[in-house]
Amino acid sequence: MRNDSEPSLVIGNVRVEPRQDSYYPTRLITNDGTIDVRYYQVMDAQQAIIWVGGVGGDWDTPANGLYPRLCQELMHEGLASLRVRYRHPTVLQDAIFDVRAGMAYLQSVGIEAFALVGHSLGGAVAIQAAAASSMARTVVTLATQSYGTEFVSDLSSDCSILLVHGTADESLPALCSQFVYQYAHEPKRLVLFEGARHGLTEVAEEVSQLVSDWIREHMLSHSLLHER
Repeated sequence: MRNDSEPSLVIGNVRVEPRQDSYYPTRLITNDGTIDVRYYQVMDAQQAIIWVGGVGGDWDTPANGLYPRLCQELMHEGLASLRVRYRHPTVLQDAIFDVRAGMAYLQSVGIEAFALVGHSLGGAVAIQAAAASSMARTVVTLATQSYGTEFVSDLSSDCSILLVHGTADESLPALCSQFVYQYAHEPKRLVLFEGARHGLTEVAEEVSQLVSDWIREHMLSHSLLHER
């Protein structure tokens, strides 16, 4: 559900730089500023994952480089990815705008369904962006904050959610994810890792497997269902 005070989104231009490693550095020139993204392109892909971090900004990623690792891994499953760098990482509504711009760009290149993954503040960003889109198929939150997540009940009926948190989180208690889980509809899952802190570094391998398996199940199975 979009806040009426949010600026309307217009992408005036897109600048794509030469490929680096597995992604194309891309700049989205919008009516509210320039947003830097990294596009892990898969030819003819119709599904993509958007990955966002927390208030640290830049190319923030939890769990020992989880985002770039899974971006590359899931390319082999036919899933494109877009990492979004916030313009103003401490401003929730600006961060949501950045993700909406990323979704609009992906739609313009043929993407028809999304998964959204967010860490910390990014959990609320992912939930709100997904709640405003009929194309969201699943949301994954990692050590999410509770502020700004009230829109979880507005997720479409075919959009699932996975919530992951460490019980020793020093920044945001696991109660945050438990709160969100309470108001989310099925399909939903809450996984608490005993002793893990906010960055989920202690359980990086377990989180990587959990998130990749969830995305495969809720994106690829949805695609197969609609092809029948």
